[in-house]
Amino acid sequence: MPATTPTTGARAGRALRPTAKVLPGHARVHNRSLVLAHLFHTGPSSRADIARSTGLTRVTVSTLVGDLIEEGLVEELGVRAEGKVGKPATLVGMRTHAFQVVAVDLTDDATIHGAVLTLTGDVITRHETPLDGRTGDAAVDALEAVCRALIAAADRPVIGIGIASPGVITTDGHVVQAPNRGWYDLPLATLLHGRLDVPVHVANDANSRALGEFTFGKASGRGSMVVTVGEGVGAGLVVDGALVLGRNNAAGEIGHVTVVDASTPGEVPLACACGRAGCLETVLSVPALRRRIAGLDPEDSDAALASAGRMLGIALAPVVSALDLAEVLLSGPTELLDGPLREAALTAIRTRTMPVIGRGLTVRMGSLDEDGALAGAAVLVLSGQLGVT
Repeated sequence: MPATTPTTGARAGRALRPTAKVLPGHARVHNRSLVLAHLFHTGPSSRADIARSTGLTRVTVSTLVGDLIEEGLVEELGVRAEGKVGKPATLVGMRTHAFQVVAVDLTDDATIHGAVLTLTGDVITRHETPLDGRTGDAAVDALEAVCRALIAAADRPVIGIGIASPGVITTDGHVVQAPNRGWYDLPLATLLHGRLDVPVHVANDANSRALGEFTFGKASGRGSMVVTVGEGVGAGLVVDGALVLGRNNAAGEIGHVTVVDASTPGEVPLACACGRAGCLETVLSVPALRRRIAGLDPEDSDAALASAGRMLGIALAPVVSALDLAEVLLSGPTELLDGPLREAALTAIRTRTMPVIGRGLTVRMGSLDEDGALAGAAVLVLSGQLGVT
């Protein structure tokens, strides 16, 4: 493989806090991940730098670096110019531009969005395919076709495929339920891995956006919630540097919290894809918002969006208060979300939480725009294949 210039780590952000105990049998894999994570986030370093940063011995670091050089993931970059007495240190760096990742975003009900990305999140090429209303097995076949096209378009070895999908999804990529896709009890990661012969990682789209904002964007590791507004509504949470999943891998499923019932003034409970009525998704999804403002003049449109924002704020207030979040990021069409809706949501949250919690809270638009889920899908691969987040 040709030598490439490694990343400096400036765009990569911070690493997630590990949430699982490392067992003795996992020690080498864990240590390998520590070395790669250091190089990914910090950039070119000497073996001694890595040892100090990771707490590993120099012997262990030297062995791991040697193995990673043989794998083609790391390369020596020459000696560091230093004014110190003694032998100058040799720098090593991660070959981030020697490999690529395929990322797919299934948030949009109408279109499958995919891209080939570098390991540092830069988009190389894109591919889109209309869903044309396909669900169930037909949607899986369309997804497979997009993945094949992107693998063919990559000009570097592809280390894995990351897929950001709506629904409740386990950590091994098993879709428990994704009503908008017609997927129930579907082993999506295993199925596509078998068909494509490339490692596949699947996660909830809102969780993926949270990972993307945390790793490549500007989300706070202290406590952030990314609310994804598209054909549905979901949320991903990063608290104290860890992604919150919940006991059923359903943390952040705010789209199916009931916010409208027969007693809600001026609102009629509408049927939801989950089988219930009055869910937040029936008020806040992009189609719902567009229906709400259709044919209205600017003043009435702003009022209608503010009403939806208030319901969002009411739904979020208990979550913000329980977790003492620092920020809420909105991901979706700016013309719908960034304005009266966002402002009303913030006001509703602050009205319903203690001043010490609500006063410093920020509600803003996400920093990665439409590529947030793609960036997060890339992080799924980095984490799953290299142990880097």
